[in-house]
Amino acid sequence: MAEKFFVTTALPYANGPFHIGHIMEYIQADIWVRFQRMQGNEVHFVGADDAHGAPIMLKAEAEGITPQELVARIAAGRPRYLQGFHISFDHWHSTDSPENVALSQDIYRRLKEHGFVYSKPVEQFYDPVKGMFLADRYIKGECPNCHARDQYGDACEVCSTVYAPTELIEPYSALTGAKPILKTSDHLFFRLSDPRCVDFLNGWTTTPNRLQPQVLNKAREWLSGTGEQALGDWDISRDAPYFGIPIPDAPGKYFYVWLDAPIGYLASLQSYFESGKARANGEPRSFEEFLTAPDTRQVHFIGKDIIYFHTLFWPAMLRFAGPPYKVPDNVYVHGFITVSGEKMSKSRGTGISPLRYLDIGMNPEWLRYYIAAKLNANVEDLDFNPEDFLARVNSDLIGKYVNIASRAANFITRHFGGALAYAGGAQALRQHAAEAADQVRESYAAREFGRAMREIMAHADRINQEFDARQPWVLAKDPARHAELQDICSRTLYGFKLLSVLLAPVLPEVGARVARELFGLDRALRWSDALEPPQRVKPYQHLMTRVDPKQLDALFEPDSPAAAVTAAPPRAASNASAAAKPAAAKSGAASAAPVATGEAASSVPTISIEEFKRLDLRVARIVAAEHVTGADKLLKLTLDLGTETRTVFAGIKSAYDPATLAGRLTLMVANLAPRKMKFGISEGMVLAASNESGGPYLLSPDSGAVPGMRVS
Repeated sequence: MAEKFFVTTALPYANGPFHIGHIMEYIQADIWVRFQRMQGNEVHFVGADDAHGAPIMLKAEAEGITPQELVARIAAGRPRYLQGFHISFDHWHSTDSPENVALSQDIYRRLKEHGFVYSKPVEQFYDPVKGMFLADRYIKGECPNCHARDQYGDACEVCSTVYAPTELIEPYSALTGAKPILKTSDHLFFRLSDPRCVDFLNGWTTTPNRLQPQVLNKAREWLSGTGEQALGDWDISRDAPYFGIPIPDAPGKYFYVWLDAPIGYLASLQSYFESGKARANGEPRSFEEFLTAPDTRQVHFIGKDIIYFHTLFWPAMLRFAGPPYKVPDNVYVHGFITVSGEKMSKSRGTGISPLRYLDIGMNPEWLRYYIAAKLNANVEDLDFNPEDFLARVNSDLIGKYVNIASRAANFITRHFGGALAYAGGAQALRQHAAEAADQVRESYAAREFGRAMREIMAHADRINQEFDARQPWVLAKDPARHAELQDICSRTLYGFKLLSVLLAPVLPEVGARVARELFGLDRALRWSDALEPPQRVKPYQHLMTRVDPKQLDALFEPDSPAAAVTAAPPRAASNASAAAKPAAAKSGAASAAPVATGEAASSVPTISIEEFKRLDLRVARIVAAEHVTGADKLLKLTLDLGTETRTVFAGIKSAYDPATLAGRLTLMVANLAPRKMKFGISEGMVLAASNESGGPYLLSPDSGAVPGMRVS
């Protein structure tokens, strides 16, 4: 009987593009989802952007746009990643949606009705300039232990001491530099410490096979803690200003982002069902009908850094909100991804950009296979080693798998018109294929992907060994032995079909091509195809190239043009390189000097670090912006540098309405000699970028920067 699954990955925060950790998680979940679909199971795989919270609000403010505009811009770039790496989400949504507002407020009301929500006063730092309460990340000061300066409000990055923000010496707001004051506000709390919650979680976490052993052990630590380590209640509210969902019976209060973010899983599923795309046997399905069905399994794939939320708060919220909400059946946790044993670091050249991977022409299925080969069901970090990646992909996918088809199919099409024949019938081959498929099925189902890849490649080794032992190149020379030639090549191609079925969850594009181009199927491969010996093949078409070491070199050179390294006609390669040249800044009264149009950055004369240090680059806040009478290109900007204000004339009139610039942070050259102009004296230069495709675009620092900070 077919199973029903509701599957999610952790929601990415919508203040930036996907990173390689997102892609690793999505590939892991996608492999499992594709495997389940190949079994004939009903799977609804949804995702969404986590769109709320103070960081998004502040970043949007710094860029002079609304949070919704920021989220929409980030969301517009998602499809390129998902399609590029063949991630088969059925639906992608946002937590800033009507569905999520309604569901979050409904769950809150239910929890409150059942006595799980209460209010109490909380004292915390408040920025009198910004007019908002400050999260720990927005408070800095001197560490009370080692006295290191400019440390965050929760822990010292120098000595690792953990402390309360109120323990900082000379604390200041990281947003404005102002000295914060202590203010009291009533916050709403979820009673996670309620005996009903604790009893439920003790039972839920210990249900066999629900959590991995490592995750269960961690959950048990939290549940069995006493004193300061005891399970604490959860602060679920934030004060205005805040970008989030209003709490319906508490004016000026918003749900803390971690309350509405996981509810975004349900909001995306509801949006998908209400779109009419979620069907079973051709018939539309109801969101509540599917969610409340006793045989629907709710499965989450997450990273190890968010276990606390997904194994305590989330199931407890769902349990005590009641039907139609249901608790997760499984929470599958993975580790982080490292490069050559080190944490990701762009400055050290150990960061992997997913878009760069695609832009330089690297095959997404190489990465899918490599990740699958390294994953198991434990909570372990996955290491990307460039040398291992090259060797494993070239050896396994090219040397063992793809070459099977290229070697055997050519004999069949050349000597037998594409017809296959099995001496003595194919029953024994079917039995062998069934055993192999069952073995690999168990590994996939248990998320032991690395074991599945080893089992598949062991079958590939046996197929290659048998092919080589029979020496078809010798048989082809003797017409009297052509029956033997047809038999060994047919057996080999059946083996290749079996391998293609087993690899299809990992290599969906290659699997689709094999089905269509080699075996003539008008559909994707199914798991049951492993038991059907092929009867004919079409002429072999090249399926996959080897990894070129130059591609790996380019992958870890983030500052070089992202030109394709694959073999291409010289003109095509040249065009690809030109299209990827970095944007240059446009010249003007007060914008940075340009790289000439069409000129590569590498052709600009280099400077020494001492020459660079002569530039005094500072964060500045635009206090006012206005049109300049008689100037076609200029805007007059009044800039706050923290200790002084400057007037700068900037050639950005074509791109910006001055009314939208006030309050925005930007970057300026503060030690540029004043320039006397027709309209007044310009006391610096703001930084902007442009090229032939557009601009100018003002450069903005990340949230947390304050006027006067030096850029280095």
